[in-house]
Amino acid sequence: MEQYFPMAKNVTPQNKTKKTLSLIAARRLSIRTQGLDHHTPVSAGKEGTTQVIERLGYVQIDTIAVIERAHDHILWNHHPGFTSAMLGELLAIDRRVFEYWAHAAAYVPMTDYRYYLPRMATAHNWRRESLFRKENKKLVKEVYQRIRRDGAMASADFDYQDAKRGTWWDWKPAKQALELLFNTGELMVSARRRFQRVYDLPERVVPGHIDTQAATPDEAARHFVRRALSTLGLASIPQIRKLYANHSAQKALSDLLDSGEAVAVQIENQEAPYYALTATLDNIPRQQKNHLHLLSPFDNLTIDRDRLLDLFDFHYRIECYTPAPKRQYGYFTLPILWNGSFIGRLDPKAERKSQTFVVRNIVFEPGFKDYDALLPALAKTLHRFAAFNSCTNIRVDKSKPGKFKAPLNRALKNNGYT
Repeated sequence: MEQYFPMAKNVTPQNKTKKTLSLIAARRLSIRTQGLDHHTPVSAGKEGTTQVIERLGYVQIDTIAVIERAHDHILWNHHPGFTSAMLGELLAIDRRVFEYWAHAAAYVPMTDYRYYLPRMATAHNWRRESLFRKENKKLVKEVYQRIRRDGAMASADFDYQDAKRGTWWDWKPAKQALELLFNTGELMVSARRRFQRVYDLPERVVPGHIDTQAATPDEAARHFVRRALSTLGLASIPQIRKLYANHSAQKALSDLLDSGEAVAVQIENQEAPYYALTATLDNIPRQQKNHLHLLSPFDNLTIDRDRLLDLFDFHYRIECYTPAPKRQYGYFTLPILWNGSFIGRLDPKAERKSQTFVVRNIVFEPGFKDYDALLPALAKTLHRFAAFNSCTNIRVDKSKPGKFKAPLNRALKNNGYT
């Protein structure tokens, strides 16, 4: 998904003290704070799903469905017992999460609601929103009033023409009005219906115990800096700003540095200064083993491609928007994280009619050699991931190097697949 908010220019805060960190330690810290090394277990069921969203700060929503959608995939990687029904209930019934913009559309903790209110307020002045409201004032008011009167509605509920009403309920303008009212916080997503947003008034969505007093812009900026650093472990100013489209990240970070809550970090072989929450640096793992993840392109660890290259020396680009003849790896490749390193990428497709999970291509990074150790873990992970995608069979079409395909198929067969 394209970035929704514009980015401000990079400015580095002045720092009085600086910690030094090896690149290996920086990687381990980043993986630990993401919860991807199985160090901190989560509770079962919906409570565990809530804990993951609280830890990550947001989970990006995406519509690509060649496998289970990105938000479900991300949560499953962090919470193996996760099902999509859990997320739907947390949104529509339990009201533990809500939808809004982080750096893109996302599920965010309901406890963060007050910190998003300043951004919702500024949305009234966004060029697209203010222009549409000016040109369609009557339509926007009618859409809002209809939901206030009749209850929660999706854009499809406005998809009709009525002679008495004229053409106001033409689907496209009504949908734009709903999106405007969502951006400004006048409406919220109450539920998802066949993945389509259902909108309602905030007072009918936000639970009574949630603080609805809007944070000040400075409070919100500091909150999102804390969120970014606690999620990433450590980050540069552009990375902090990018994660939540936090235009005031520079001043907020300076405040945290002055108070001692954050500290500057110099990572080996990195020119740009990084920053971390001071308490986080007390929990750097000495080693990380026994984890293998097929990560979503929209996972919080992989979404910032520049950071992925800087810290993990892994050059990754999603190719679903690239014409097929120009793709190097595949349509929707998943970065493979194994024991602290990104070792390759896998292009999957869940063929749901035949219940077959297809590995269309798996490509390993140059220099990777440890195939014998990887095979059992990869077969087990593919077994679980296929089941998560409602598939009972696995087929491997292609690998690079090509000699890996036959051993992988044998390992999969030993795990119950043909």
